[in-house]
Amino acid sequence: MSAPSTGPDLRPAALDDTALEEVHRLEQRLGTPVVAYESTSPYAELSDDQLAEIQRTEAALGVRLLAYRS
Repeated sequence: MSAPSTGPDLRPAALDDTALEEVHRLEQRLGTPVVAYESTSPYAELSDDQLAEIQRTEAALGVRLLAYRS
C-alpha cells in the first residue's frame, strides 16, 4: 500500500499584523518555522485515552498515524 500523494486540505490562516508578529516571536523563541492554519481541521479530536491508544499503535508499528473526523 502506497502513501497518499497529497495531504489534507488545510489552509494557512489569514493573520493581521499583530498576530503575525506574535508568530514571528514564537519562531524566534523556538528556533524553527511555524505555520498558522485555519482553526478548522480535518483531524479528529481525541480523548487522552484515544491519543494513548494511537501512540501505542504507532510505537508497535513504527509509523505515524493521523486520526480524521468521520
